[in-house]
Amino acid sequence: MAGRRAVAAGPALSALACRSVRGDDRGDRATRSTALQHTARPNGGGWHALSPEQALDGIASGANGLSSAEARRRLADVGPNALPEPRRAGIAAIFLRQFRSPLIYLLFAASGVAFALGERRDALVILGAVTLNALIGAFQDRRAQRSLDALRRLASLKAGVLRDGREERVEAREVVPGDVLLLAAGDAVPADARLLDGAALEIAEAALTGESLPVAKEYAPLAPDTLLADRRNMVYGGTHVTAGRARAVVVATGPHSEIGRIAQLAESTGARETPLEQRIAQFGRFLSVAALVLVAVILALGLARGLSFAEVFMLAISQMVSMVPEGLPVAMTIALAVGVQRMARRGAIVRQLAAVETLGSTTVICTDKTGTLTRNEMTAIRVWLPAGRSVAVSGVGYAPDGGFEERGAALDALADPDLRELLEAGALCNDAHVEALHDERAEWQALGDPTEAALLVLAAKGGIAVETLRGRLPRRAELPFDPGARMMATQHEMGAGACVLVKGAPELIEPLCAQARCGGGDAPFDAAARDAFHAAVRDMASGALRVLALARVDGLEIDGRAGFAALHGRATLLGLVGQIDPPRPEVMDAVRECRVAGIRPVVVTGDHAATGLAVARTLGIARAGDVAVDGRELEKLTDEDLERRLDSVSVFARVHPAQKLRIVEAYQRRGDVVAMTGDGVNDAPALARADVGVAMGVTGTEVAKQAAKIVVTDDNFATIVVAVAEGRAIYRNLKKLILYLFSTSAAEIVVLLTALLAGYPPPLAAVQILWINLVTDAAVTVNLVMEPAEGDEMRRRPVARDERLLTRGMLIRMALMVPAMAISTLGWYTVRLASGAPFEVVRTETFTVLAVCQWFNAMNSRSGRRSALRGVLGNRWLLGGLAAGNVLQAAVVFWPPLNRLFYTVPIELERVPHIALVASLVLWVEEARKWMLRRRDRAAGPKEE
Repeated sequence: MAGRRAVAAGPALSALACRSVRGDDRGDRATRSTALQHTARPNGGGWHALSPEQALDGIASGANGLSSAEARRRLADVGPNALPEPRRAGIAAIFLRQFRSPLIYLLFAASGVAFALGERRDALVILGAVTLNALIGAFQDRRAQRSLDALRRLASLKAGVLRDGREERVEAREVVPGDVLLLAAGDAVPADARLLDGAALEIAEAALTGESLPVAKEYAPLAPDTLLADRRNMVYGGTHVTAGRARAVVVATGPHSEIGRIAQLAESTGARETPLEQRIAQFGRFLSVAALVLVAVILALGLARGLSFAEVFMLAISQMVSMVPEGLPVAMTIALAVGVQRMARRGAIVRQLAAVETLGSTTVICTDKTGTLTRNEMTAIRVWLPAGRSVAVSGVGYAPDGGFEERGAALDALADPDLRELLEAGALCNDAHVEALHDERAEWQALGDPTEAALLVLAAKGGIAVETLRGRLPRRAELPFDPGARMMATQHEMGAGACVLVKGAPELIEPLCAQARCGGGDAPFDAAARDAFHAAVRDMASGALRVLALARVDGLEIDGRAGFAALHGRATLLGLVGQIDPPRPEVMDAVRECRVAGIRPVVVTGDHAATGLAVARTLGIARAGDVAVDGRELEKLTDEDLERRLDSVSVFARVHPAQKLRIVEAYQRRGDVVAMTGDGVNDAPALARADVGVAMGVTGTEVAKQAAKIVVTDDNFATIVVAVAEGRAIYRNLKKLILYLFSTSAAEIVVLLTALLAGYPPPLAAVQILWINLVTDAAVTVNLVMEPAEGDEMRRRPVARDERLLTRGMLIRMALMVPAMAISTLGWYTVRLASGAPFEVVRTETFTVLAVCQWFNAMNSRSGRRSALRGVLGNRWLLGGLAAGNVLQAAVVFWPPLNRLFYTVPIELERVPHIALVASLVLWVEEARKWMLRRRDRAAGPKEE
């Protein structure tokens, strides 16, 4: 990390690095920092007009940054580096917000009418029920808010700073004026800062200035009246680094930054509704109109039957309440919030709730190869020695566990001079380090290039103590790795003189070599030897191995001016090493899950086509006949040709970011819902364009994370598949809730209308219907969406992105549930009336039958195929809700104060088992449907619920 970010300080800054903040003036300097943050203004001779030294002095900092104690002091003084957030509603405001609903307004109107008609008891019940519902809604709203706040903290931005002279990664909100930022390509700039020094720094400032191209930065002072867009020695919060690296001292944070000032000018806007929320809102408006029609029908029927206006009016209002599931939006928010917390625990942090819905519809996952499908731990698995020897290497990853085999027999590397020399050369001509993270768990970490780390592990497997070797043969000079030359060389003192070790691409090492090491001596590197060398390279490459060649030159010192040309024709070939980034062991199962779930994984990589295709075949991503298309071939394809070939392409190789965007759009034009992974700055457009952009949490840049909807904390493809499964489970639970609410509401309407049409007195009092809708339902709705996954989410088809709220399968279930509940309720009502039982008793029993029907139906709604009796203890939240419902129902039936309010009377206890048995009809009807479905489709594929 330090190597990636370190920038040499200029002479003036080096002197400043020795400064320290004196203990007696720290408070004054913190105050001065705050004052400067408030007073520095654009076009007023601000920070851009100062030299780097003046900026550091003016903000009371130094080139080595602040001390940790001073940073804490300034954070307390200045406040967090965050944009002003809308003022959070308190619990009282949240409670009052529950009353902002047309349905609640109607209930208040009904309460007023009841008072006017002398029905004070009904009016009080309505007000009490509305208040209780508001309390439950406020509790749920607050709970959802806290859940989402926790998720925002998980997805927070990080920044690199110097504290106590050391590099640290801190929360962006903890950055303070005076912090020295360490910026590199891919970083988001956390605050406004004056540049100190750097190399080839370019910043994308479109978010602030509208400039479409990255801006190349400078470091010299500018004129005081320089406009914001032309201040090339400044960087600003909300922008990001596209190239280069730099150090900068923070001069303004939070609301005092440029983007903070803009935010203060803009009105606060709420979060956009997700597509599901929009569909529910639209359906709710339709239901509201239908409810008004229902009110008119009930009024007409009731008045035609000779019922009093007050009674009919209250019945109509209560039925309208039952028809409009006004608790659904709150329950949906809870479902999403709790669901994304589950996903976060499994390594997928959701940054936008809409992604949860979209995950369930995903049909294509475009995934990177390195680190996502593979371990991102290069592993040497083959060695070729010039004597024509091929040596296999065992072991995976950076753990130095494994050994060598030649022709099936174990090989002692230390006793084999040719092999030992190659291993030592690979360890010495090397800038990487490998260290143990946790000895007890045998976890190892590579610091540096993974290819070089693999050479160190290879040497360790051969019994070579790498650090001891490096101490005995220290590096005297070097030619650093050059991307153009694709080689690296180091000089060491061996024996009587200097020795240069060199490693690099085989085709570039070959011209350097005049001889080859064979049996401890040198042999001519003639045409036959070169043919064998070429054959070995081709053989390794065909197996998707990355091939390195190693050589040495004796009696030569490195000449920096001559470079690698001085080695030409003077080197001795030591051999070849074939490396591979091994696939993650869990990915193969994840790919298999995707296939079964109707999701097609596609590899989109910057690696070679052969390598990508080999990995894809190993993991089962590439099927028989599938091919790889590289960037050059893709460039020649028209959009129409590309769409036609998508079904046969499993790997897109050597693609650049613009081509990633084109691939995503090609799948989307076909109607696919695309998830795309990415980690770099240039991946941001494709991540933003994909239906679900997935950024890598370990290797991903901050820009990629900000563009993505989901961040995977372990960079693992299997975690993406887990997120898809969780997304499907969340969406499924929402559909369970919708089924429950609409089926029970429909049953209540059928019961009342059928009784009125048949000439019976209303079987339920208006306040009893309100009780069921606002209390009984509230006890189970939110708890129903807490249902754990059923386990078959990844054996089902993706959810159609335009799927209706009530699918055909749900309507079929409702066609059985609604009549079953209506028959139980009306059947009990008519039979008990015919028996001559007192009307108040019959009405109370009927009220209880309907409530128990709804409890059984909540159990039904837990699964479309699995028996409600299976895993009945799986959802403790629902069981708690049902238990609470039982207690409340017992109270309203047997407690005298509630008897008077709800027109109930105590019933005979021996009737309770009979009521439960009759009300269970809906359970057994649904159980029969599920049994027939399981029997018919036991061997069939995924079905829609």
